[in-house]
Amino acid sequence: MDAEEHATVDPRGGYRAPRTSVQVPKLAGYQFREYFRSRRFVILAFIVVIIGVILTAVVAHFRGAIVSTNLAFYGSFWGGGVDLVIVLSAVFFGGDAIAGEFQNKTGYFLMGLPIRRSAVYIGKYIAAYLASALMLLLFLVILVMNGAYYFGPGLFPWELLFSFVLALVYLAAVLGATFLFSSLFKTSAYGFVLTAILFLFGFSLIQDLLTSLVHIEPWMVISYANSVIGEVFSNPVNWGWAGQTTTTMIGPRESLVTYTAGVGEGVVIMIAYFFLTTLAGLWLFEREEFT
Repeated sequence: MDAEEHATVDPRGGYRAPRTSVQVPKLAGYQFREYFRSRRFVILAFIVVIIGVILTAVVAHFRGAIVSTNLAFYGSFWGGGVDLVIVLSAVFFGGDAIAGEFQNKTGYFLMGLPIRRSAVYIGKYIAAYLASALMLLLFLVILVMNGAYYFGPGLFPWELLFSFVLALVYLAAVLGATFLFSSLFKTSAYGFVLTAILFLFGFSLIQDLLTSLVHIEPWMVISYANSVIGEVFSNPVNWGWAGQTTTTMIGPRESLVTYTAGVGEGVVIMIAYFFLTTLAGLWLFEREEFT
């Protein structure tokens, strides 16, 4: 990046740093090209294809139970794999986005240039989001090819497009948390491990504990919110801003209470996670010292 481009002359002498609005697109473009040409991009694309192949084989084996309707097919295929694709994408592209600047000492030289830290953070986030969205799109293409085989071309429900948009919102929240962890630690491995553990196992475990032991709606856990990605394929769908409680008797005196997030509620929770984690990560990055 040309550090002098679009810089303004400071009356006291020298140059002011270019505006953040000028720096962010350039940094995002350079970082995205780096992601796109990297080995990790190829490896993750291969992993996504493998996930699609495995799910294709499972659907083919249990064809009678899963392919009964197109909504059941898309709900099982998309809802069963997109969460894993999102978490893997966040780990691959966001786990070392900030921590790598400390670990590899590149931030020490980068911060010596007239580049705002907020521009670095936002540019890296945008690049990671675009690279991750491409992985989601690849997974969607595999799904659509399967759907065209079973139901014929053109028979795609609108719920699939809406669920894809919800997955993009969830991706923003997961990446926000990943960047927060990456800003919190100066070693990339911590960001990788913490993101993978929390979003694959940790949040689900917390949600189960809150539901079974405390018996409250786990609205504060993001794994509760991301269930709406697959929930839109069910019938009926809770489109509201409040969760739905279902009580099932499992014995003479025992009952099982389950909570289902409303679509509006899930979107609000995911957006809240995105803003809180992204701003917290930026705040940490602005105050870290490079030595």
